[in-house]
Amino acid sequence: MKILNKYKYYTAFALFIPLCFSACKKYANPPAIYEDLKPLSAGQRKILVISIDGLTGSELQTVAPTNITTLQKNAKYSYSTLKTASDAAGWVSMLTGTSFVKHQISTDNFERASGSGVDEHATIVSYRNVFDYITQYKSVKTAFVTPWANLRNYMKNADFAPVVANDIAVKDSTVSILNSQTGLGTIFVNFREVESAGANGGYVAANANYKNAIVKADEYVGNILTALKARKNYANEDWLVIVTSNHGGSSANPTNGFTLVYNPSFKAFELKKSGFNPVLFNNGTGRATLSNDNNLYDAGETNSFTVQMDVKFNAVPSGYSSFFSKSTNLSSQIITGWQWAYYPGGKWVVTVGGSLNGGSGKSETSSTDAPGTDWHTLTMTVEYINSTTRNLIMYIDGKRQNATATNIIARKSLSTTEAFRVGHRPGDNDTPTSFYGANLAYFNTALNEATIKSNVGLKDITKHPNYNNLVGFWPMDEGTEGTFFNKAPVGYNMSLSGVYSWANLGNAYPPGTTAEPVTSSLSIPSTVSDVSALALYWMKINILPDFGFDGKPYLKNFELEFLK
Repeated sequence: MKILNKYKYYTAFALFIPLCFSACKKYANPPAIYEDLKPLSAGQRKILVISIDGLTGSELQTVAPTNITTLQKNAKYSYSTLKTASDAAGWVSMLTGTSFVKHQISTDNFERASGSGVDEHATIVSYRNVFDYITQYKSVKTAFVTPWANLRNYMKNADFAPVVANDIAVKDSTVSILNSQTGLGTIFVNFREVESAGANGGYVAANANYKNAIVKADEYVGNILTALKARKNYANEDWLVIVTSNHGGSSANPTNGFTLVYNPSFKAFELKKSGFNPVLFNNGTGRATLSNDNNLYDAGETNSFTVQMDVKFNAVPSGYSSFFSKSTNLSSQIITGWQWAYYPGGKWVVTVGGSLNGGSGKSETSSTDAPGTDWHTLTMTVEYINSTTRNLIMYIDGKRQNATATNIIARKSLSTTEAFRVGHRPGDNDTPTSFYGANLAYFNTALNEATIKSNVGLKDITKHPNYNNLVGFWPMDEGTEGTFFNKAPVGYNMSLSGVYSWANLGNAYPPGTTAEPVTSSLSIPSTVSDVSALALYWMKINILPDFGFDGKPYLKNFELEFLK
């Protein structure tokens, strides 16, 4: 992060290396490194974060409560902050700046999640919370006010953490802290009754319980802001106020939340994606994987299925380049599972084998057309006919590639414990290629040629004639953090890892995508992990790579508004 040269600030230099340890143990966050710091000066930046748990962005927009609507006039705001896995997952992301893919905490006792999509034997990484960083670099006091005992215990490093029972007590305690603590530098406030109100009648504005709870929480926001502006030294303080939600809806079925980042100097700006925002896979480590799928994507020995993905290659490879698979590494011509690759000369190649399951060698099928460097839709069908015939057919943009189907019955079972993966997989003479992917679909049936051809470029997947057979659909254009969200009726999310980057391709999207309008050169999808990044940015604390942040300090894009 860079600040304009004439705005000097200091930070104590420190490196943080996350603690790694076995999956069977839990430890507290590593201790902060404290140093002698200068006293507060006039104009000291400070932070107030208010989370109204369970408040859905779309319903907030419908209700338009008085105080939050007034703040919006001087705020960067989003009505579609990316949803998180649960109450705890949202809060941990908010407080550590990391996505659920990294911290994997989602249970109410703030322990690591288990189940599909989680490698339960993987190394656990402990991420420090935002209070650790702030108190390491700044001589300020911190406060955390919540009626949720487990969350209060998770943030046990707060200087002030009053025990409160309900939202009105949260409001009263927050007002008291603001009135009495001149050295306060950061305070997080948590309201819970909007989420509990939605459980009785639904998380929609039409539910009077939910709407009334939103209006009451907004009233408390107004009370807190009044107390903030009444502080004795308020004229010499520069507060960043963030009003957000850990997610919309319930913890069991979360939806997109909202975020509002306020300062009197800000101009109104809606935070959202602009254009098409896929991931660029351009090296050997970047990948999206689904490790624990409960065999939903197991090719097996007799299963029929269809896999389809829009792909844009940036160059024709000089060597064999795998980019999508549910297989082992291809080694000495031995493979188990199936693998897609881009071949020298521009052909698309599918390799299948069942070497670990008694199958005879491998089969390799090549396209007749070259995908080139434009967006193309690649489709593979595998159809089990009988004990002597299991056919593999390839399509590019709905056009059949192998006139005679490849019979893979001799490969026997293609089952493998290897992850369903978008991205490079090492193998013989295999070099990474640079590509974008989108609209990955998995059907548990072999689609026929007419269906494939007539649905190329389908923008609404729910209109597909085989929608009931869809067990995975990933648009792959979230534009932020580390998850490809599954939009199919069943299936699981995919986790990103390694070195990858989100891109903004504007209007350069595949036919099957309904991209966001290109409304700005800035594409800023909102996530709860942004809260920690914004907090450190506002406090002029350098965000080091070792912090592991996924959140974005996007206020740096608007510095002309508030750096005088």
